[in-house]
Amino acid sequence: MPTLIACFKWVIDEAYIRRGSDGKLDLSAVDYKIGEYDRNAIEEAARLRDAGGGGSVIGITVGTPEAAKGVKDGLSRGMDRAFFIADPDFRDLEPARTAAILAEVIQSRIPQYDLITCGEGSSDLYAQQVGPRLAELLGIPCVAFVQKITLGDGKIVAERKVEEGTEVVSAPTPALVTVLPDINTPRIPGVKDTLMAGKKPVTTITKRDLPSMPEARLKTVDMKAARMERSCEKFGTDPGEIKKFIDALVRKGVIR
Repeated sequence: MPTLIACFKWVIDEAYIRRGSDGKLDLSAVDYKIGEYDRNAIEEAARLRDAGGGGSVIGITVGTPEAAKGVKDGLSRGMDRAFFIADPDFRDLEPARTAAILAEVIQSRIPQYDLITCGEGSSDLYAQQVGPRLAELLGIPCVAFVQKITLGDGKIVAERKVEEGTEVVSAPTPALVTVLPDINTPRIPGVKDTLMAGKKPVTTITKRDLPSMPEARLKTVDMKAARMERSCEKFGTDPGEIKKFIDALVRKGVIR
């Protein structure tokens, strides 16, 4: 029976983000949620467990202590137990540090597993780095952008999107996959699922429990909301109008 690890992240719900008068993001009244892509990762791990006739799904996340609500949400979505790596210093971690922390905990606490599932990227940074970096640190195969997967006989067979179409690849287990949103439809937890989540085991790990922490290499200086301006200029299709269009792009610095 397979043992699967689902990585997820507790992120700001973008529906609550507002644009301030100064152009910066107003996060004063935001709520939080499990990232959209990570919900697919949890669902796929649960689906593979059920298809294998048993086994377990172990959730793992890194964040601040306030993310405990996200752990319970993940448990209500099909995970059997969870590792919650929490510390006030773990706010806004860059992907390299997140991957290093996850790798340390998996190597020391979950020595035997068949597959790790990750979303294709987080809903906030969307750097698409944590999954591949984690696989590299663990020394296991990584298949990214997976839209269909089967697990069995000591290997995975995955369909992944590439520019030219669809690629079918296989890899020995243990392995890691990053999944696309169209791989499944995440379940919506019911009242019973939420109540049962409170009874599932959670192992909390703090910064003091980790042997070391990689140094931060990135610093977020500022965040501003995207802005779209329309000049409302119209151009025709004859050669003279096309030249006017190109000249306008040059004046605005779009092309050189």
